[in-house]
Amino acid sequence: MITETTELSGFAQWAVDVMEAIGAPGVGLVIAAENLFPPIPSEIVLPLAGFTASRGDFTLAEALIWSTVGALVGAFVLYGLGALLGLERLRRIARRLPLVEVADVDKTTEWFKRHGPKTVFFGRMLPIFRSLISIPAGITRLNLLLFAALTFAGSAIWNAALVLAGYFLGENWDLVEPYADVLQYVVLGAVVVVIVAFVVIRVRKRLREGPEADAH
Repeated sequence: MITETTELSGFAQWAVDVMEAIGAPGVGLVIAAENLFPPIPSEIVLPLAGFTASRGDFTLAEALIWSTVGALVGAFVLYGLGALLGLERLRRIARRLPLVEVADVDKTTEWFKRHGPKTVFFGRMLPIFRSLISIPAGITRLNLLLFAALTFAGSAIWNAALVLAGYFLGENWDLVEPYADVLQYVVLGAVVVVIVAFVVIRVRKRLREGPEADAH
């Protein structure tokens, strides 16, 4: 069990309970859930997995392998959802959304077709994006073997960094979290800036075009 000096609550305690109950496969289960539900913090789960491995509940190799297996499982589920959604259905949704045009979907799709592989790889190392990037990959039907290879490589790097940190830090595994939080805040800040800029530009465009814009 986690020592009394390590105070856990909420999701962190649940993650530890899962890992202690079923061993290394529990790491994969929690990471798969993290991929499907981005608010679940892998920045906590992975160092905890490393810490748990350092206590001998399972080996470091098992923590690394199962965390990557879990990431692959979650990524494949979201890829499947993207493929099920499909480009035409996404276009129909875009027509119903304010400030969004079908051309936005087409441009984004074309961009992803050109840059998708490296986006999938590097996206695995960014909070939130490491989960969501699987959906456009599915929509554009990125080659499944290529998707699997890129997901495996990117996830393995991210997982190894945090698992090893937790393994070597031991009881001080939680020192990793503030640094991971900084990265998350930077990414979220960049996303907010992009969204705000998009809305401002699109509203100005609609105001210039007048009522005719509603026909698009």
